[in-house]
Amino acid sequence: MRVLVLGDGKLASEIVNQTGWDFLSRKKDGIEVNDFDKWLHNMLPYDVIVNCIANTNTYSQDEALMMDTNYIFPVNLVNFCEEAGKKLVHISTDYVYSGSFENASETDVPVPDRNWYSLTKLLADSHIKMFSKSYLICRLSHKPYPFPYDGAWGDVITNADYTPVISGLVVKLIDNQAHGVYNVGTEPKSIHELASKTKVVENIKSPDHVPKNVTMSLDKLNNFLNSI
Repeated sequence: MRVLVLGDGKLASEIVNQTGWDFLSRKKDGIEVNDFDKWLHNMLPYDVIVNCIANTNTYSQDEALMMDTNYIFPVNLVNFCEEAGKKLVHISTDYVYSGSFENASETDVPVPDRNWYSLTKLLADSHIKMFSKSYLICRLSHKPYPFPYDGAWGDVITNADYTPVISGLVVKLIDNQAHGVYNVGTEPKSIHELASKTKVVENIKSPDHVPKNVTMSLDKLNNFLNSI
């Protein structure tokens, strides 16, 4: 199984670091989401395409840019993977649940927060589920290790963990040929509790517009990991 990672952000870089898989990125290879046809041939030798490319500027009001990167690009990837007989692994976000309820499962209907980021990510998830025959969607959130800030939100509860931990879980799912939608994370905790594992940080409140609970059910993930 030959795996190719798209992107060189923190999650993509850590996945590559843990596995040695090949990767393509804007910085290294000059790939652009709007020039898909110019570089799609670079993906032909691979069996699995891992899409880590996304616009993660969560509260950006640039609808067009969010749509291009987070929705239209995955649509093009679906078309390519279906025609070329490849599996698509798509990195989604726990923010698709941010307008929903606590401990949401993969089969619950997400209600995204009122921003283009979560909406475009949910649109991509839905398209992949409808039109892809071989796919893995990982809904997750990750934080840089060690925590880089002096303050951390004590009122935001999440299943997020440090990038090496989350990357390791994604790699296990890929290596063991998981299929479908998976919530990926660790036990619920506040951002402050997570940050305090690596440094002393101030416990601060989040802005009013930030969702206070984006916890997900991890039953499907844990059952799968326990079965391998």
